[in-house]
Amino acid sequence: MTVLLITGTSTDVGKTVVTAAVTAAALAEGHSVAVCKPGQTGVAPGEPGDLAEIQRLSGVTRTVELARYPDPLAPDTAARRAGMPELTLAETAAAVDALADADLVLVEGAGGLLVRLGDFTLLDLAQKIGAPVLVVTAAGLGTLNHTELTTRALRSAGVRCAGLVIGAWPAEPDLAATCNRTDLPRVTGVDLVGSVPEGAGGWNRARFTAAAPGWFDPAWSPFR
Repeated sequence: MTVLLITGTSTDVGKTVVTAAVTAAALAEGHSVAVCKPGQTGVAPGEPGDLAEIQRLSGVTRTVELARYPDPLAPDTAARRAGMPELTLAETAAAVDALADADLVLVEGAGGLLVRLGDFTLLDLAQKIGAPVLVVTAAGLGTLNHTELTTRALRSAGVRCAGLVIGAWPAEPDLAATCNRTDLPRVTGVDLVGSVPEGAGGWNRARFTAAAPGWFDPAWSPFR
């Protein structure tokens, strides 16, 4: 089993669509994939959440959601407001381990690296299970600071960064976005391993799965 954790430099940078793209690319190579979302927030019981979107786009069938809270907040805050139990690091690590028969297990966080999912952050989970983290980042202004903060936190904690992916690359990039493609790896020391076209989350499955493998550097793989 290979485990890859996926985080963002902030909210709304494209984590879910990137998770779906990595899933689709791995499935296209014939690998079995399982996707775990430890804490889903801002979605009512019975409503489709991030895992449903990943399933819709990639066709993956094995997904696990550990907790769901109604308020669109950090999972620990949402749990307290709802009077529901917070997730624990131990139970989350055990849930990931239970997926060990899959070739690739992807774990999508909530918000950024240090958002508390319960009594822990995604960084804590990465340390506990010894898994690398793929960082999804924005294309435009502000991304250099946010991305360097995230990669420095990983480095300081001794967690390997598996690469950077731009979560929504614009059809008509401005000067900042164009420069950031060069500057992101320069300031972080981490390779930019992919970019997803803006709006790809609205595509149908056939179009998405056909295109997804081409969004990543051919030399990059979640298995390396």
